[in-house]
Amino acid sequence: MGEVGAAARILALRGGSALAYAPVEEATAPGQVSLNAMKTLYRADGIDRRTSVYGVIGNPVHHSLSPVMQNAAFQARGINAVFVPFLVRDLRDFMRAIPELGVTGLSVTIPHKRAILKYLDDCDPLAAAIGAVNTVVVRGGGKLFGYNTDYVGVLRALESRIALAGSCVLILGAGGAARAVAFALARAGATVRVCARRPAKAKELARAVGGEAIARRQLRGEFFDAIVNATPVGMYPNTNQSPLEARELNCRLVFDSIYRPRRTKLLQLADRRGIETVSGVEMFVAQGMAQWEIWTGERAPESVMRRAVVGGLGEN
Repeated sequence: MGEVGAAARILALRGGSALAYAPVEEATAPGQVSLNAMKTLYRADGIDRRTSVYGVIGNPVHHSLSPVMQNAAFQARGINAVFVPFLVRDLRDFMRAIPELGVTGLSVTIPHKRAILKYLDDCDPLAAAIGAVNTVVVRGGGKLFGYNTDYVGVLRALESRIALAGSCVLILGAGGAARAVAFALARAGATVRVCARRPAKAKELARAVGGEAIARRQLRGEFFDAIVNATPVGMYPNTNQSPLEARELNCRLVFDSIYRPRRTKLLQLADRRGIETVSGVEMFVAQGMAQWEIWTGERAPESVMRRAVVGGLGEN
């Protein structure tokens, strides 16, 4: 029951259950998936024992549009696969369940991007250097391999908007997402400054990329080519929050890695000051495409995935 059981409801038919309950209008218990979502989003009536299982793990995970994006891509390419949300509070417990669930690949989100490394059999060198994984592939013998496609997402979102080489970029946060942003920008030639709630974490990340940690009280006296929010502050449902105040936005461009809502409070503040903004949708779609290509070995249908995400944001 509850949100943690949502994936099991979707996968019941794959496991041999004769029926899977879905409410037509109003749910009668927590965690139920609507009939419309079962049929159109998860295509549950077409799931069988040959269906490949993918999913996103996180806590929280109900806000994620990864199922909308990835299932649209599977459907467009005619691949017998389903992508489901896994609410994971105990990562070790979930990792033990991967064989039973028949999982082929995973997308990893907050708060598991760093913790998952110790459960992997091998890791892409770049992901290992970053120290965070957002993509997992299950290979022969149940071996788990990790990758980081957030890195790709950051570059695709920013490199067409700003000359990264020689620029000075402020990164807010020092978690898994922030590490991918910092490594991507540093390797592209940018000077990285890191500001985080925990100064020790900010210093640790700054050292890793040859950058510098900066205290929030210093921001008003600095100017940056770009500011990147890599924290969850402002993410749905807390859409009235911003990691910075308007007077702290001393920069040419603001990029928010949050994609839901599409126009976060931070981006609204930047708009009012005439600062160029980049939505997290750009990074989200780019990293999701890279994930899909790692899992399938095929070229991702970009237009399909983008439309699915934008449509999902419109509905919410």
